[in-house]
Amino acid sequence: MTDQSPRPESDIPGKSTAASRTTLSHIMTGSDTNLLGTVHGGVIMKLVDDAAGAVAGRHSGGPAVTASMDEMVFLEPVRVGDLVHVRAQVNWTGRSSMEVGVRVMAERWNESTPAQQVGSAYLVFTAVDADGRPRPVPPVIPETERDRRRYQEAQIRRTHRLARRRAIRELREKRAAEGIED
Repeated sequence: MTDQSPRPESDIPGKSTAASRTTLSHIMTGSDTNLLGTVHGGVIMKLVDDAAGAVAGRHSGGPAVTASMDEMVFLEPVRVGDLVHVRAQVNWTGRSSMEVGVRVMAERWNESTPAQQVGSAYLVFTAVDADGRPRPVPPVIPETERDRRRYQEAQIRRTHRLARRRAIRELREKRAAEGIED
C-alpha cells in the first residue's frame, strides 16, 4: 500500500496504523463515580486522553500534546466494577499533527460476557520538540479497508474543524469592525 499522507515530499518514513495502536485497561472503583453512582464522564475522558496520548507519542517518536477533542460520545453508562478498555490508534497525520481515534469498551470484571462499546472520541495531537514547538511526524500508512475508511473520515473532520475555526474568526472580526464588543 502506498503512503496516503498529504505530504509526499516528507523524508520521514511512514508508520503503519498498527505500529502505535494500543489498549489501556482499568477497573472502575467507587472513587470514579459521580453523584448518580455511575462512573464520571471526566474519568473516562482522562482515560481516553491518556490512551490517545500514548499512541500519539509512540507514532511520533516523542512528546505530543492534546490540541483538541472532537465528538466525545458516551453511549452507555459505565458502572463500578466495570473493566474498561480504551483502544486507540492514529487515523490521520499532517505535518506535525495526528488524529487519534478512540473506542471505549466495558465489561463486568467478574463475568465472561463480551465487552460492549460505551463511548468513542477523536483527538488531535501536536508533536512537540524540547522547546514545545511543533515537530514533524511520520505519515500514517493505513493497512486495512477499515484503516483507509478511518483515514478518509479523519480528513473530513479536519476540514470541518478548519472551516468552523475560520467561520468563527470571520464572525468575530466582523463584530469587532461593527464596534460590537463581546
